[in-house]
Amino acid sequence: MYTQKRKLYIARKTPCVYSTSRPWENSQVLKDFENVIWMGDVRILGELNLHMQNRVKTIFLFRPFSRTLFKMGKRKKEPKRKSINLGSEADQWMSVLPESLWAVPLSNLSLPGSHDAMTYCLDKKSEVSANGSKLLQILDKHMHCIVHPIILRWSITQDLTVLEQLDAGIRYFDFRIAHKPDDPSMKLYFVHMLYTTVEVEVVLWDILRWLRNHPWEVVVLAFRNFDGLDENHHNHLVSCIINKIFSSRLCPRNVIPTLRNMWSNGYQVIVSYDEIIQVIHHSELWPAIPYWWGNKDTAQKLIEVLEKRKQSGRPDGLFVAGINLTADLGYILKNINSSVKKMTLKALPFLNLWVKKQHPGSKKDCINIIAGDFIEKNNFVENVINLNSKLILQ
Repeated sequence: MYTQKRKLYIARKTPCVYSTSRPWENSQVLKDFENVIWMGDVRILGELNLHMQNRVKTIFLFRPFSRTLFKMGKRKKEPKRKSINLGSEADQWMSVLPESLWAVPLSNLSLPGSHDAMTYCLDKKSEVSANGSKLLQILDKHMHCIVHPIILRWSITQDLTVLEQLDAGIRYFDFRIAHKPDDPSMKLYFVHMLYTTVEVEVVLWDILRWLRNHPWEVVVLAFRNFDGLDENHHNHLVSCIINKIFSSRLCPRNVIPTLRNMWSNGYQVIVSYDEIIQVIHHSELWPAIPYWWGNKDTAQKLIEVLEKRKQSGRPDGLFVAGINLTADLGYILKNINSSVKKMTLKALPFLNLWVKKQHPGSKKDCINIIAGDFIEKNNFVENVINLNSKLILQ
């Protein structure tokens, strides 16, 4: 294409969705004038430089998010930042991370997560789930008008929809999956004491559509606490995940999941599946991700548990530190008119102080995913994302 070497400027004009493992092959030159060429996206420059070195003398990279120009090869390093400025781009915060973090495994980054992510759409008419307390099932059956509103208040842990959570920056989703008793169909729902109104497959399609519009964002979907599923239900769900919905966007478990690796291969989804038989038979599924559950009803007690877990050392791969409080039956009876939300909002300022003190990374006492309830409150998501600034300054 070029008969002589000359300077080439490359800029990202519009977001592109690539279907192949080599996105630069599908990059389209949108505009060429004098010494500027508009290409598909800046993250292809590593590949692009290799294949254009005989055609151009120098490749310059314009990063549209930071509005700065860098020279490929012997360019100066990015100026170190004290924080990650999200601005209005929380929905694409991974794409604005500095290049120094692109090769860091996701297990060493700080990722905001949603505990019991689907409880915003619990069915008010639902019976207590099959795995729920037998006592609650009996009370709900015989004193439904009194007991059911209480169960509902103490089961809802999120207000935002899954798409709103994605837009807010959440990248780990805690999905509890259930099949309703005596339901002859293969329909699956989410569950937390009660069943949701929305089916699992509908939500997964919504996530896929969101990912198509955010090609540089990566999500971790944790399928766990299966309630009422037999082998046929598992096979159906796994087939939907792998063959029907996410397909080539799934990151296999033999890949070290860095942003650079995932971008270059078109991977956007890591699925952990808490059923080892399915994991053994499908390389697209990851084993269950460890979740540090404090099982405490106050911020102080929960933080004590999390600090003890940190002293014991973090797991090697992805793991979750849950800052979600838990109320047992005794606590609920003493606070009958309260709710998970009231309990959480009271504790969030203290929990977020703990969050701000954490460090991502590979060291023994480092954290990875931090999951909470009512994720839009008290700057939780922003605080978790900004922990990655500590990696920039290392």
